[in-house]
Amino acid sequence: MKFGPDNYNHEERCSQGHSSASTIATIEAALSADPDIDSSAIEIRMLGPVVLLEGFITKAVDRDKAISLAAMVVGFENVQDRMLSRFPMQ
Repeated sequence: MKFGPDNYNHEERCSQGHSSASTIATIEAALSADPDIDSSAIEIRMLGPVVLLEGFITKAVDRDKAISLAAMVVGFENVQDRMLSRFPMQ
């Protein structure tokens, strides 16, 4: 018997069988653990095995770091960047 949001079919899990929630939590933890990246406005969603990085970045290097950290979890081929740049006015 299964309850709640973990009641997904196999296609909605990553190749190693982790749920979307655990994959998202792992990527969120990696982003928040990196002191050099501002991930406060980055949202992580899953679409099947693909990680969607959405939201806003305030530094150009944050994009590359966020993509790299997510790729360490799911592989580069499974990361889609939908982040928008919002650079502060100087």
